[in-house]
Amino acid sequence: MPAERDDHEAVAEQVFVALADPSRRAVLAALAAGGPATATDLAARLPISRQAIAKHLTLLADAGLVTAEPGERRRVRFRLRSAPMRVAQRFLAALARDWDSRLDDLVAHLDSSSTARTETGEPS
Repeated sequence: MPAERDDHEAVAEQVFVALADPSRRAVLAALAAGGPATATDLAARLPISRQAIAKHLTLLADAGLVTAEPGERRRVRFRLRSAPMRVAQRFLAALARDWDSRLDDLVAHLDSSSTARTETGEPS
């Protein structure tokens, strides 16, 4: 199980690195809204050069967030892949559960301290 966890953390890290750039987020959003597209199609929709989009698509493909599909006349279309995003979401959900638990413990501690002071007449 630890090796699987390491794999999931590596996937999550790649997703977070990919999502750190606003241009890559824009490319992903365009693919999510419009479906598979070529770099040229995306350049027509976004204020990003075709060369920059090609570089972003390479990084997104390395992170597993898009996959290249051969199209007609040697044009490559890119399709969004959600599996790596789900791995990153699970990673964040686990982190949130850990934090929620700790915050719940803190609230309980503060509540019990406040109740104890009230019962002994100490100022809050």
